[in-house]
Amino acid sequence: MIVDSYRFLPRSFRPLYEGRGPFAGEEGPVWAPFLKRLAESRIALLTSAGFYVRGKQTSFDLDGERDRPEWGDPSWRAIPSTATDLGVAHLHINDEDLLADPEIALPRHLLSHLASEAVIGGAVDAHVAVMGYQDRNLRDWQSTTAPEIAAHLRSQGADGLVLAPA
Repeated sequence: MIVDSYRFLPRSFRPLYEGRGPFAGEEGPVWAPFLKRLAESRIALLTSAGFYVRGKQTSFDLDGERDRPEWGDPSWRAIPSTATDLGVAHLHINDEDLLADPEIALPRHLLSHLASEAVIGGAVDAHVAVMGYQDRNLRDWQSTTAPEIAAHLRSQGADGLVLAPA
């Protein structure tokens, strides 16, 4: 199988991701080879749509973002693959379509279908949701959010992560 990473992106995005060299503070671009066969791998989803489970999880902090428009809530939510009552908290996207069909930004059923077809080895039990708009310095992400998400994914036995942007 050949994966075209740019199939659904504007062609102008490609140079932003290829051959860019390292960012400031990096020795080289962040890259990890995927050594395991996809058909043997457990896959997780990470959505930037700001999903949370209503009645069980708190919403993302929209008031904080309204007060400081350059800031985005750096917290994250574990979204069980079986959760049905999802809410959306995100000021930069229209949530009507996401609430009507959460698969748009968190394709859990599609992932389960890929597992049933043996394209992937399986899906994790709890995926990850964040609010995509973030403070530019990403300090909270580097010190807290990313390590917590990585630990969660390890505990779920995830071999790979698919970003499902909103």
